[in-house]
Amino acid sequence: MNRSLEIAVLGLSLSSSWGNGHATTFRALLRGVHAAGHRVTFLERDVPWYASHRDLIEPEFCELVLYGSVEELRTRHGGTLGGADAVVIGSYVPDGVEVIDTVLDLGPKRLCFYDIDTPVTLAKLERGDEEYLARRQVPFFDLYFSFSGGRMLDRLRSDLGARRPVPLYCAVDLDIYRNTGAPREWDLGYLGTFSPDRQPILERLLIEPARRLPGMRFVVAGPNYPPGTEWPANVERIEHLPPAEHAEFYSRQRFTLNVTRADMVAAGWSPSVRLFEAAACRTPLISDWWEGLDSFFPPGQAAIVATSSDDVVAALTNLDDRQCRAIAESAYHRVASAHSAAVRARTFVEAIESIAPKTDLATRHSERRLRV
Repeated sequence: MNRSLEIAVLGLSLSSSWGNGHATTFRALLRGVHAAGHRVTFLERDVPWYASHRDLIEPEFCELVLYGSVEELRTRHGGTLGGADAVVIGSYVPDGVEVIDTVLDLGPKRLCFYDIDTPVTLAKLERGDEEYLARRQVPFFDLYFSFSGGRMLDRLRSDLGARRPVPLYCAVDLDIYRNTGAPREWDLGYLGTFSPDRQPILERLLIEPARRLPGMRFVVAGPNYPPGTEWPANVERIEHLPPAEHAEFYSRQRFTLNVTRADMVAAGWSPSVRLFEAAACRTPLISDWWEGLDSFFPPGQAAIVATSSDDVVAALTNLDDRQCRAIAESAYHRVASAHSAAVRARTFVEAIESIAPKTDLATRHSERRLRV
């Protein structure tokens, strides 16, 4: 192993998984980075929403620092950011444009961006929305880690001037996500925060099948669903499910459903962490279709692709236990070999190490002068 790196990460949230997938993505990645012998400091904006829903206070795999403002970030934590071997800034960080400018002013040795929302980011920048990243800032990152692969990498390079876009898909910690042996309780389950663009698909692929199959049991877990949402009597609702309970949740399902955000479908090559988590728990997957899905989970072999209620009803009524086990095992082995936290952390660290650090102070501050 090469020498241990000091890595500072500025992300949306590590401490709270409530209503966001960033926390679970960062947790899996950083556990893998820590296990590989590197030191990580995670800096998170202390905001009321996450403060009241924290489910990870003292992570054992990194130092968690809460800060109250960009000015506090600069004055109290500038030494950490300026001294780190790499600073990684994530998408949707509060006051992200100002945060990036502040970090650039500190002259980091390596500066990276981790876009866990790549299709959303590109769509926002196209319409001039610079909520957490400014178009002018993209060329200053040594590495642009992207949640999405495929043609999104070409667009980052050609449209935004990203120096080196690198696919960094989400991952799953196999020590945490595994089948618990819990008795089966639901025929089909879904885990996800309410999203208007996903809701019609959820209606088609879970709620309508539940109406047609009143003798089967279904479950939807996740916050922010409108109070007036009508659920069939055989659909159980769970408002929030912390990550510590995810493995048990998946293990109690005969199938689990994946529904993809519209921006991710349009982009392709944007696998949800829920796919990897369920596969790690050996729960058969039913998913909507998006470009690139077959490279992760070949349809019919490692997942069932559903475009209609009929497809879901057919899977629930026609596939026997032997077929379900074969699909689940195929998905599990694909995830274990290519999408574990250890594999993803190795990709992350190797990409950082491939960039020569800026060790000369004048060089480290040159980008600030170019930016002004």
